[in-house]
Formats: sequence, C-alpha cells, structure tokens
Amino acid sequence: MLLPLVHLYGPGVWRQEEEVLMDVVALPLPPSLRSKLQAAGYSTIDGSISPVQLARDVSITHEEALGIIKLVPSFNSTRIGFVSSGSADFGGQSAWDLLRNEKARRRIVTSCQELDSILGGGVCTKEMTEICGVPGVGKTQLGIQLAINVQIPISLGGLGGHAVYIDTEGSFMVERAVQMTESRVNELMKKASVDSQLKVNLENLKREVNVDHFLSHIYYFRIHDATEEVAVINSMEKFMVDHSEVRLIVIDSVTFHFRQGFDDMALRTRLLSTLSQKLMALAQKHDLAVVVVNQVTNKVTSEGLEVVPALGESWSHACTNRLILYWNDGQRLAYLFKSPSLPNATAAYDVSSRGITDAAYSYKKAKYT
Repeated sequence: MLLPLVHLYGPGVWRQEEEVLMDVVALPLPPSLRSKLQAAGYSTIDGSISPVQLARDVSITHEEALGIIKLVPSFNSTRIGFVSSGSADFGGQSAWDLLRNEKARRRIVTSCQELDSILGGGVCTKEMTEICGVPGVGKTQLGIQLAINVQIPISLGGLGGHAVYIDTEGSFMVERAVQMTESRVNELMKKASVDSQLKVNLENLKREVNVDHFLSHIYYFRIHDATEEVAVINSMEKFMVDHSEVRLIVIDSVTFHFRQGFDDMALRTRLLSTLSQKLMALAQKHDLAVVVVNQVTNKVTSEGLEVVPALGESWSHACTNRLILYWNDGQRLAYLFKSPSLPNATAAYDVSSRGITDAAYSYKKAKYT
C-alpha cells in the first residue's frame, strides 16, 4: 500500500513512502528503549515517521529516535539519495535539539532525598560527576549505592541499567555491596506491593529485583597502577559494544595512582586530561553517567592550610559537577560546589547498614547558597 506524499526533514523535501511496519518486540533494541516505546503506545514502528516526532512522543533523544528508525527497512531503502544539510554532516544540532536532549537526560537516585534534591533529581547521565572528601565520609558507599540504584527497573522509576565499577584502591567490599543490595531490593519490592499506581507483575519483578541479579550486573575491575587505569578506560568503548545496558561508570578513585610515581607533572596533567575527555565522550555517546571519586589534600593559603580536592586546578575543569562530602559536628554533609545548571547547595545524608539514607530528622534540610 502506498501512503500519500509525506513531508520529511524540512521544507521542500517530499517523498512518496511505502508503508513498512515493524513490531517493536522484533527490533534489536535495549529493553529500556523497548519499554519506553511500548509505554508511549508504540506496538509497531512505521519507517516514515519523523525522528523529531518519535523523540517527542517517547521522551527520548533525537539520536536515540534516529537509531530506532534506522532499524526499520523502509528508512534505509527509501532515503537513498537524500542530501542532508551541511551542518548535519558535521554533527550540527539546533538549539531545540540541545533543549530536547537536556530534558531527556535521566538521573540515578542516591537513596537520600535531600541529596537527590540538590543534584536536580540524582546523578545525571551524559555528565561526569566528581565526588571528593576526606577518608571515611562515605565516598565509596555512595559509589556502591549508585551502582545498585542504576539497576532499578524502569517500571519502578529507575533506569534499568548496568554498572561498571573501576576500583583503584581495593575499597570495594562485596559483603557491603550485598548488604546494601538486600536493603534496596526489600525497599523496591515493598514499594511495588503497596503502591496501587504501579501496575507491575510481582512474580516477574522478582526475577530482576533480587540480590543475585543486581550483583551480576556490576562489572568490577581491580586496577593496580596508572598504566592499568589508562588501559581499562581506553577499553571501555569496546566493552560497551557487548554491554550496551551500562548506564554508570564509577572510578574509585581516579586519584590514587596519579598521586605517586609521577616526576613529570606535565605528563600527569596530559594523561588526566586525555582520560577525562575519553570519559566524557563515553558519557555522551552511550547516555551514561560517569562518577569519579577524588581524594583531598592540603593547600597552603594566606590564611593557613586549606583542605581542597586533589589533582590541582587543571583537573577541576574536567568534571561537569563537583560534589564535596565533609563532616560538620558529627554530621555528614554534601556540598554541590560546581554545576553548570544547578545552584550551590548543601544537603545532609547518613550512611547506615542500609547504605546511603536520609539524614536523621534533627538535621538541617537542604540549604541553597
């Protein structure tokens, strides 16, 4: 059957298309995208649909919509000879595309409502977030918590993704990860059973919300020196080919192997700059969040010693967001020191046997500065 003439890709470009419908379940898509399509009412995809329309309907990025449409045969066969604008050939985007991509970014919750609040809803995908602070304040705990929370199913408001955990210090404790996962699984199952608005099959949910399932999707790399760290990060692009569900990369810590054994500080700066660029490229290309843990050091100022994040001023520009964890009168606080779109703010949090949690009721609420 022939469709009427349809308007495609801008003024003056018309083409008669042959209708080819593909079942969504038959397309080789990640489960997260397939679920979004079905939730938006798409059981089939017509190859003539505009990527702009699909992105708007399903609340996904223009690139994701274009990737879906490319899987429908009619898209490739009927667009042969189509000449796009020069800006598109070089990856140009409109301001509307940038706004749409910004709104489509997803966030990984931290399990602390105040902390999520100052982060705009959680740790954002397509960005690199740095967590720095003194030993024992909860940096590793937060990294593990995020590796668990990124796996919350889409039906329960999560991303349904997997995590990569790159451990340079040997601080990742699997026993602690089990403990935190058990607590999170119990909370999720309780939420699913009591919330009538969540229309989920509890028996099916149990197959993906359990300790074994969560732990099997945290891919762990133990790093012993700077050379290994560089090699593993360089291999992440290839790793993503077989693990496209990864939505989070945690490096705990990025600092450890770069604070010793470097006489040539210029070389260290170049290596760190290259690593940060590769990590940002991964975040943008694969719609994932990169979280890097950083240590602190003492800096001599006119007023005396000041505790500052390690790796110097050049590294401070590498990350999209910088979150500083610190103690104040026995209370753990998180200060959002740097963000391109969020105000500086402070939030209280706790670390318990359940993992990262809301602070006790007597603590101050999130404070914006």
